[in-house]
Order: sequence, then C-alpha cells, then structure tokens
Amino acid sequence: MIADIPPGLILILGAILVPLLPAGPIRKAYLLLLPVVGLASLLMMDHGSFGEVMLLGYKLIHVRVDALSFVFGVIFYIATFVAVLYALHSDDVVEQTAALAYAGAAIGAAFAGDLITLFVYWELTALTSVFIIWAGGGERAHGAGMRYLIVQILSGVLLAAGAVLQAQATGSLAFNFIGLDGPGGILIFFAFGIKCAFPLMHNWLQDAYPEASPTGTVFLSAFTTKLAVYALARGYPGTELLVWIGAAMTAFPIFYAVIENDLRRVLAYSLNNQLGFMVAGVGIGTQLAINGAVSHAFAHILYKALLFMAMGAVLYRAGTAKGSELGGLYKTMPWTTGFCIVGSAAISGFPLFSGFVTKSMILTAAAEQDFLIPFLVLLFASAGVFHHSGIKIPFFAFFAHDSGKRPEEAPWNMLLAMGIAAALCFGIGVYPQALYAILPHPVDYVPYTTTHVVTMLQLLMFSALAFAVLQRTGLYPPELRSTVLDFDWLYRRGGARLVATIVQGCSTTGAAIRGTLLVGVGKVMDAAQRHHGPGSVMARATNAGTMVVWVVLILALFLILQFV
Repeated sequence: MIADIPPGLILILGAILVPLLPAGPIRKAYLLLLPVVGLASLLMMDHGSFGEVMLLGYKLIHVRVDALSFVFGVIFYIATFVAVLYALHSDDVVEQTAALAYAGAAIGAAFAGDLITLFVYWELTALTSVFIIWAGGGERAHGAGMRYLIVQILSGVLLAAGAVLQAQATGSLAFNFIGLDGPGGILIFFAFGIKCAFPLMHNWLQDAYPEASPTGTVFLSAFTTKLAVYALARGYPGTELLVWIGAAMTAFPIFYAVIENDLRRVLAYSLNNQLGFMVAGVGIGTQLAINGAVSHAFAHILYKALLFMAMGAVLYRAGTAKGSELGGLYKTMPWTTGFCIVGSAAISGFPLFSGFVTKSMILTAAAEQDFLIPFLVLLFASAGVFHHSGIKIPFFAFFAHDSGKRPEEAPWNMLLAMGIAAALCFGIGVYPQALYAILPHPVDYVPYTTTHVVTMLQLLMFSALAFAVLQRTGLYPPELRSTVLDFDWLYRRGGARLVATIVQGCSTTGAAIRGTLLVGVGKVMDAAQRHHGPGSVMARATNAGTMVVWVVLILALFLILQFV
C-alpha cells in the first residue's frame, strides 16, 4: 500500500525516474503527480512510529507521524506542488530532479524519529539543494553554491557530533526534547541554528537564494529554514534563549532590506525577519506560542513563495530584479502585480490574510508571558516588514518611476501557481479554523477581536505613513546600483586576507628554514672537506713500516683483552 511508503521516499525515489522520462507532457504530468500522491499517502497514514530498527544497541525510528510532523508534512507537499507547477515551463532536468529529491529529503527529516535518520535527511537536503543554486548559472551562482554547501555540511557535522555525544549521555538517539544541558545538546542547537539562519550565521541565505534561477528560489524558500524551525520546535521548545535570538532575527534584517537594491535579496532578508517570529514562538514554549510558530511557518511558506514567484516572474520577463531598473510593470503584468500585492498583504499581517491570524498568536503569547522587550521588538519588526516587503517590493517593481520596460505577462503556469498560493493566503486569513484544526495543540485563540484588528491596522497605517513621508521628502534610501556589505564580508574578504597572510607567513618561514638548513649543510660539507678532502689530515701519505707497527699493536691489544 502507498500509505506504507515513508513520506519522503515518495519524492526521492520518484526523482530518480525524472531523467529517464522524455521532456514534454509526460514528464510534466509525472512531476505534478508525485506531490499529489505523496500528500494523499500522508493523509492516509495513521499517527505513530514505523520502521523501527536496532543499530548498535540504539533504536532508530525511520518514520514518526504526530501532530507536529503532520503539519509540516502537509505544507511541504503543498509547497512542492505549487513550486513544480510554477517551474513547469522549464525543461532543466537537473533542477527538476534535485528539487524533488530536496523536497523529499525535507519531508523525510520532518518525520524522522531519531537523530541518525534526521542526520541522513539533513545532509541530503544540503547535497540536493546546492544543485538548485548552481542551476542559476554563472560564476556567481557557482561561488554562492560552494559557500552554501560548506555551511550546510558544517551544520550536518555539528548535528552528527552532537548526536554521538547525546547518545553517550542519555543512552538514546530519540529525537525528542534535547535542551542545552549537555555538550551534545549545544552542538545540535548550533546545527539547527545554522540552518535556521541565526544572527551571524545567516549570510548563506542572502548569498545563495538570489543566485538561483527564478524557479529554483521558490523551492529553496520553502524547505531548508522551515525544516530548522521544525527541528527547534521538536528539540528546544521553551528554551528562553530562543526568544531573544528570535527577537534579534526579526529586527536586524529590516535595515539591510531597506537599502538593498536586488528585490529578491530584499525577500531573503525578509525571510530572516519572519523566521525570527517563529524562533521566538518556539522559545516562549507555551501551547499558544508553539501553535503560533507552527502556523506562521505554514503561512510563511505560502506567502513567501508567492512573493518569490512574483519577483521570479519579473526576473524571467524583464531580465532583472533590481529595483533601480524596474518600475511601471503593472501596465503589462497586471496579474503578477495583483498576486504580489496579495503576498505583501499576507506577510504584513493585514486582517483577512494569513499572516494576521498566525503572527498575532506569537505576539499574544509574548505579551502573556511578560516578555516585554521581545514583544516590543516584535511589534517594531511587524511594522518594518510592511516597510520592505509590504510596500517596497510591489512599489519599486510595479509602480514608482516608469522604467520604460514593457515585458509580457508571466506564463500561464506561473500565474496559476501564484493564483493557488494567493488563494490559500486569503483563504487561511478568512477561515483560520481550517489551519487551527491541524495544529499540534488545541486552539481556543480568536484572532478577529476589535483589539487585535485595530492594533494591527494602526501599526500598518503609521508604517505606511512613515514610508510616504520619507519617500516624498527624499529621505527614504533610493534604489541604487550598489552592494550591501553584511557580516559575511568579514570571512569572505577578511578571511581571504587572513589565509593569504598565513600562506605568506608560511612561505617566509619556510624560506628561512630552508636557508638555515642550507647554511648548516654547507658547514658540514666544509668540515668534511677539511678532514677528508685532498690535503687534509686524514689524506696524508703514510709509509709501510708505520702501518705495520700500528697493525701489530692493535692485534696485540686485542689478544691481551681476549685472553686476560
């Protein structure tokens, strides 16, 4: 039965057949069918643990279906279908194969019941997703992909080391609550943090995602970081440190996003911002907060994919996603413009859209648990995301000045994929009970109260007013052809200089050592020449009589020692 196949393997094994199918309708139908079959299989599976085996005395659980993993499995399959539909016009078999395997690895990791199984899928997401980045083509994509792969492999190494230490400390490899009480838990925490793009560990995201193809970025935005959110929710719920990390994640990307010119990179910074809300929710740890983090991850996958699809369509048709080179596209791309506005409304938390009914749960949980400073930071970040994703993205891409570009509307498959995502963003916002029903804990939260609605509308109104005033007065940072320096400059440039300095130092030291050795060898050779060379003491001629006397004396001495 199909329900007996582990959820992730449906896409992973299915990806193997993709290169064998001829490009055209058959392959496209097959690509669309796989996530549908996978989702149907998941819906038919009973909750529980499956595929248990013993390895070196430790129990491994290949599949564990519970309320938490089920939510992520559902949204991962939905995201796979939407992303495949969006990329249906492409015949890049490498990207298609890698994307399906990548999605399958993320789904498999979400259902892993032990740390070893998690590690296998964790590394598989890294190895498959790098091909999606390289599919973007060019030296920039290749370099970004290599840096991305190094960081992701490092995350896997930390996870493996942490799993070994955790097994030694607890006698179990079960993937349940881990905590920060031991070195194993700390290493695993850092492994999850790298994949979740914690502050100072985040630059791989802004470096790699914008270099992927217009279709590949949609896949990337859906899985890697949300898998990390799931892992944190499973292993570290209620860890207060995450509240502060999450608050920092929501705040600092705002400043970079405001001055960034590449609109896909703006969305990458915005992705960091939204991850912060989820991480903070996991750190708060109450049932309301966990529900908020999980539901926000669900909603975020949809509206972030929608925004990346809109900017991908712009890049596909206009040939650029730079704000300084765009504007006025609403005239020839009205559907893409409308879908982008829906995504902007959802990420900003407008009432009647998905972001409102999920983000407000996290804010309420923070207020109830008296996390005053994080709560205020989250409020600030809510206004900030409206600035850069709610206003900046659609404004500079489709309105602002008229760039003179008149590209065609996006292909039908792109529009249909954006339409499905937009409908889900609106549907969840209007009827949140459908999402609330599958969350890990019972939900008695009511999002549409007068206080919630008025507070959010006031926040959005003043944020929009600030943008308008700054734009009219010329104080808002203009879209310029520029490069924004982030923390990665320290290790990409500073690190390169450090390596060059070390290499130069080693070369200098090596030269000095070689010089010293040569001098020493020269002295030895000179000494040998003095004692054994022509004309030396050892080379003087000796007559035969003297030699006979020496032989007799030595022989006599030997006989005396032998017989006395």
